[in-house]
Amino acid sequence: MRKLKNSELDRLSIAEFKDTAKTPIIIILDNIRSLNNIGSVFRTADAFLIEKIYLCGITAQPPHKDIHKTALGSTDAVAWEYAKDTLDVVTKLQQEGVQICAIEQAEQATMLHQFKPKANTKYALVFGNEVKGVAQNVVNASEVVLEIPQFGTKHSLNIAVSCGVVVWDVFSKLKQLP
Repeated sequence: MRKLKNSELDRLSIAEFKDTAKTPIIIILDNIRSLNNIGSVFRTADAFLIEKIYLCGITAQPPHKDIHKTALGSTDAVAWEYAKDTLDVVTKLQQEGVQICAIEQAEQATMLHQFKPKANTKYALVFGNEVKGVAQNVVNASEVVLEIPQFGTKHSLNIAVSCGVVVWDVFSKLKQLP
């Protein structure tokens, strides 16, 4: 097997990306401190045609050289917006009919592999601070709390890794719906 060159991958231009129908997923970053994690989330959002990213609280915003280092230009394609308060974003999206899913370890959480998204439903996936996780008031306001099953010695995954795992899982399940 021969590895493909970038020129053979048939990727969208930024203009084409912006005009393409998006996956009904929104990402909310709740007080993410690492600029590299933010950039990585933009790359994931680009890869799966995510509708929008909300950058909340202390989460830095583009343009920033450390975000750009991992985003590799995806900040130019993916729609994003800054909001000071994560709960305000959650409340606004709920009023628009968006289902809020906090990605967190919590009592009565739904394990990711058991989550069954519904057709014709838009989901907002909330990812939390690298140390404190998703704020408790946001967890309380969420319709669903999703947990990634883990079996090793550590209690969590990096937020950028978590985002990749969850977005891929929800994306693939949504694509199988009629």
